Amino acid sequence: MQGIKSIFLVKLSIFFILLLQGVHCQANVPQLLVADSLFNQRSYKEAMEIYKVNYQLGVYSPSMLLKMAFISEGIGDSENATLYLSKYYDLSPNQQTITKIKTLTGQKELIGYEVSDGMRFVLFLVEYREIIVGALTLFLVMSLIFLWSKGNKLTEARFYWPSVLLITVIFLTNNFLKGPTTALVTSSPSLIRTKPTAGGEPIDLVEPGHRVKIRSSKDIWYEIEWKENVAYIKKEDVTRL
Repeated sequence: MQGIKSIFLVKLSIFFILLLQGVHCQANVPQLLVADSLFNQRSYKEAMEIYKVNYQLGVYSPSMLLKMAFISEGIGDSENATLYLSKYYDLSPNQQTITKIKTLTGQKELIGYEVSDGMRFVLFLVEYREIIVGALTLFLVMSLIFLWSKGNKLTEARFYWPSVLLITVIFLTNNFLKGPTTALVTSSPSLIRTKPTAGGEPIDLVEPGHRVKIRSSKDIWYEIEWKENVAYIKKEDVTRL
């Protein structure tokens, strides 16, 4: 029995190590601190270069996105300012952000920014996913240490289920906890159609600033949700968030 336990724990540890390698990479903290310092010194161009590198790597925070939007607006780049604010809205939905996007785009009403209470909870979990995974990983380490320290004293399978459950939850959280795939309308004007063809009946002619939820991709088209209906828009007319 002890041999079986040892093999189990070894395999569990190997799986645990491999799992940690898949955890989403953390931000380059020293580099971002330099960028924040440059921003505070009003060296916006240099700060933006560092922010962009991290953004393209998928590493960003709400405060970083706000700074990128501020810099973009300051140089007259309303399109990117809107893009960063829209991404910020995914992490922190609030009316002030929508008001600012309306100002930048000249829109009186914006579609695609509605967030239900359930989706707010999902976005909260997505924003703090790395912290959640870190906490669960800590519990897993403690569980493995406990099992290892007990050796052959634990003979029932129930003592091993917490570790198995933690591994499962960590794997699911790290790989499948994601918010909806959205895109920002950036072309002016953009046609939304009933079918993914040029002959599809037009539903709406929209200006930049609106958002769509992407359901799937079909050649040069995205299948989207638009006003609670399935519709299609050309990929060139939107920027994925």
